[in-house]
Amino acid sequence: MAEDPETVLPLPPSTAADSEGPTESSPGTATPEPPSSAAVSPGTEEPAIDTKKKIDILLKAVGDTPIMKTKKWAVERTRTIQGLIDFIKKFLKLVAAEQLFIYVNQSFAPSPDQEVGTLYECFGSDGKLVLHYCKSQAWG
Repeated sequence: MAEDPETVLPLPPSTAADSEGPTESSPGTATPEPPSSAAVSPGTEEPAIDTKKKIDILLKAVGDTPIMKTKKWAVERTRTIQGLIDFIKKFLKLVAAEQLFIYVNQSFAPSPDQEVGTLYECFGSDGKLVLHYCKSQAWG
């Protein structure tokens, strides 16, 4: 099964705090590259922890929830789970009254104010964070 190309979710700097959610962009959109190791002196290098501003998340539908055509998204580390839920609801054109649940590792639902970056540091693997979404409670 071929994996979908990564979709970058850019947020303009002027609307990052009050935006309604990530937006889909073309797969060819480039993200800024961190400075090369030659530009950083050896004494000031940080540990090999992933410090990208955006992280890759893989969204998988569960049960009777509609499947998103684009499954892989690049999301800012500071995006909250509630912001992600709002984006998915808007993307799937769900009614505002419908609930949407997000699960990590098919086991627990993170709190709505939890940042995606923190979840990635704890539960990310293979360079991405896998989140399952559904309209009814499935796990936890």
